[in-house]
Amino acid sequence: MPQNSFRLYQNPDGPVLGTVSAPILEQDGLFFKDLARTGQLLPYEDWRLPAQTRAEDLAARLSIEEIAGLMMYSPHQMIPTLPGDPFQGSYNGKPFPESGLERWALTDQQKAFLEQDHIRHVLVMKLESAGIAARWSNAIQQAAEELPWGIPVNVSSDPRHGASKAKAEFKSGANDVSKWPEGLGIAATFSPEVCRQFGETIAKEYRALGITTALSPQIDLATEPRWMRFEDTFGTHPDQVTDLARLYCDGLQTTPGTADGWGRESVCAMAKHWPGGGPCEAGRDAHYAFGKYAVYPGDSFQSHLKPFTEGAFRLDGPTGSVSAIMPYYTVSWERDIKNGKNVGNAYSEYLIKDLLRGTYEYDGIVCTDWGVTRDPDSEMDALCSHCFGVESLTEAERHLLAIENGVDQFGGNSDIRPILEAYRLGCEKYGEPAMRARMERSAVRLLKNIFRCGLFENPYLDPAESEAVVGCEAFAKAGYEAQLRSVVLVKNRSVLPAACGKKVYIPDRTIQPHKNFFRGMSPETTVHPVERSLAEQYFQWADTPEEADLAIVFIESPITDGGYSGEEAAAGGNGYLPITLQYRPYQANTARQPSIAGGDFREDFTDRSYRGKTGTAANEADLDLVLDARAAMGDKPVIVCLRMHNPTVLSELEPAADAILIDFGVQKQVLLDLICGKAEPSALLPVELPASMETVEAHCEDKPFDYEVYVDSEGHAYGYAYGLNWQGVIEDERTHLYPKH
Repeated sequence: MPQNSFRLYQNPDGPVLGTVSAPILEQDGLFFKDLARTGQLLPYEDWRLPAQTRAEDLAARLSIEEIAGLMMYSPHQMIPTLPGDPFQGSYNGKPFPESGLERWALTDQQKAFLEQDHIRHVLVMKLESAGIAARWSNAIQQAAEELPWGIPVNVSSDPRHGASKAKAEFKSGANDVSKWPEGLGIAATFSPEVCRQFGETIAKEYRALGITTALSPQIDLATEPRWMRFEDTFGTHPDQVTDLARLYCDGLQTTPGTADGWGRESVCAMAKHWPGGGPCEAGRDAHYAFGKYAVYPGDSFQSHLKPFTEGAFRLDGPTGSVSAIMPYYTVSWERDIKNGKNVGNAYSEYLIKDLLRGTYEYDGIVCTDWGVTRDPDSEMDALCSHCFGVESLTEAERHLLAIENGVDQFGGNSDIRPILEAYRLGCEKYGEPAMRARMERSAVRLLKNIFRCGLFENPYLDPAESEAVVGCEAFAKAGYEAQLRSVVLVKNRSVLPAACGKKVYIPDRTIQPHKNFFRGMSPETTVHPVERSLAEQYFQWADTPEEADLAIVFIESPITDGGYSGEEAAAGGNGYLPITLQYRPYQANTARQPSIAGGDFREDFTDRSYRGKTGTAANEADLDLVLDARAAMGDKPVIVCLRMHNPTVLSELEPAADAILIDFGVQKQVLLDLICGKAEPSALLPVELPASMETVEAHCEDKPFDYEVYVDSEGHAYGYAYGLNWQGVIEDERTHLYPKH
C-alpha cells in the first residue's frame, strides 16, 4: 500500500475513521465504516455502542471457522524475513532478496493465515525500523479490511525495550525504540513513577509500530534464584511485584480522557505466567520437559497468586483489570486440590476453570503459552515439548480440554484443523448449541480487545509520525535515566567515583561452548565488553594492567546448560545436573534427594535428584578476569561490573574487588557514567544474593527470602533493599517501603 493511501473521516466529537476499501456510511450526521458491505449500519460497526455490545454482535455473525481463526495466535513473524532468520517466510514463492518487493511486503504465509485460517492475532519478532513497521502494519490491516467482516489485525510483541538481550525471550525488537532496564532493573529503582512511565512509553511506541498487545508484564514472583527467566520479573517481594504489576498494566492500557480508559493510545497487557512460573524445582525451566515441574515445599502458593489477584486484576486506573493472562508451561505440582491431576497449567481444570475463572472471577482473555498443544518431542533435551501430562491425547483433544477449562486462545498455533476437530468433538459431547455458545464466549473476549483499542475505526498509521514517535528524544532520555537509576552499587572502597581521563584496563571475556535457549550448542565466544571508542570518551585506553590506573572488569552471572545433559543421560545417568550460581565447578553434595516432583513418559524413573554431581559455568573465566586483574593491579583499583541475570554467589570474587556495580540490563555508557561520577548510584537490590550454593540447595523454591544472604568483606549484607551511594549505605523512604514478612 502506498504511504498514506488510506482515507480519513473526522467525526464531530467522535473517532477518526481510516479506510482503504470499506465504504463509508453517513447516519445522523456521523461517519461509520461499512465493514460488512451491507449498505446498512450493523451494531458492530457502530462506534457509539460499548465494546462488549459490538463484540457480541459480531461474534454471533461469525462462522465457526472464523471464530477458530480468532482463537489462534500466529508464530513469530520477521519484518522482513531475510535469509538466516528464524521463522522463515517467502515472497511470491521466492526468498525476499529475489522477490523485488518492498521490505514491508506481506509474506505468502501471512496472506495465507489471514485469508485461509482467519487469523487476526499476529506476533511480531523482528521489526527492522519504525517506518517499515508502520508500512507493514498498514499492509496487513488493508488485507484484513478487504476480507469478510473487515476484522482488523491485533499485532502483538514480546518485550522489545530491554537495553541488553535476555536469553528466555525473543527480544530483537525494532532497533530504534527507547531502551530501558529489564524487569529487575525497573524494580531496583524502587520508583513507582519509573514503572508507570515505562508502561506509558511502551504504549506510545508500540502503537506507533502498529502493536496493540504486549505479551507482558512478567509478574511471576522470583523466589527461585536459578530460574533462567528471573531477570524479567519485578523481583522477589510479593507486595512490590504486586504494586509494579498494577502500575505497569495501568500505564500500558490507559488512554487518558476516555470514560473507560480504552482508546487509540491503549495497548492490551497480557500478564504472565498464571499461577506463577517462578518456583521451578532446582531452577530448571518449563520451556523444556526436564524443567516442567513447579514445586511448593514452603507452602507459599498464595504468595505467587498475589501479583495477579491483587495487582493485575485490581488496577487503579479506569481499565480495571489486565486484558489477558498467559498460563505458564509448568505443572504446578500437587496444586490441583480438586482432581489431583499434575498437568500443564492450561490443562488444569482446577487452576483455570475453578480458580482463575471461578474464585477470582477473571473474565479477560486466557491465552496459552506458545506451542502447548503440539505433540511432544521424542527427546527430553528439546525446546518444543510442552503438552505436559496430556501427551496421550490428540492435538484436537488437547484443544478441547483447554477450551473446556476456559482457555480462549492458543499461542503459536496457526493450524485451524485441530480447533475445528475440537469443536466437532465438543458438539458430540455437549451438543452443538452449547459448544457454539462456548466458542462465542471466547470470540467476544478476543474481539472486545480489538474494539477497545480503536482498530475497527482506524488501524492505519502515518509512517512519518511513527518515525517521529518511536525512540524520540524524550523517550530515549527517560529510558536512559531509568537505566542510571537501576544500577546497584553494592561495594565501594572509596574508589568511586573515579576521575575521568585516567588510564583504564578492560579485559576481554571468554565464554566456553554451552547449550543455548534452543538447546543447540553456542560455540566458544570472545567478548569485547566495551568498544574502545566509547571507553575513550571517559578514559585513556591501556592495553595492559601494568600501565593502567584502574581496571574495569565486565562480567556476567554464571552461565549453565539449564540443569540437564542428554549426554549424561545417554551415558547411564538420569541427565539432571546442578544449575550453579558460582563460577568454579560446584559439586552438589547437599542437594535434595529424592526430588519433590518427577515422572515423564520418556523416563523410567521419577527421582530427578542430582546430588553428588558437578555443575559448571561456561563463563568460569569471568572469575579469573577479576582475580588476575587484582594480582596485576596491586594496590590500584579493580572495579567489577556484574551483569546479573540471576542472584550470584559472590564469595569467590568480592574480596578481590574494590567496587562492584550490579546491572540488570543497561547500556555500557550508563556504567561508565556512574563510574566517572556523572551520575550517582541510587538503586537498591530487588532480590537477595545467596551466601553459598549450599544455602540455595536448602531453600524452598516457592518461598521469598528464605536463604542466607552474602555478607561482604566490609560487613555489608547483600539483602533486599540494600544499596550504596557515594556517602555509604542508602537509608531513605524506599528502604523500608516493603518490610519482609
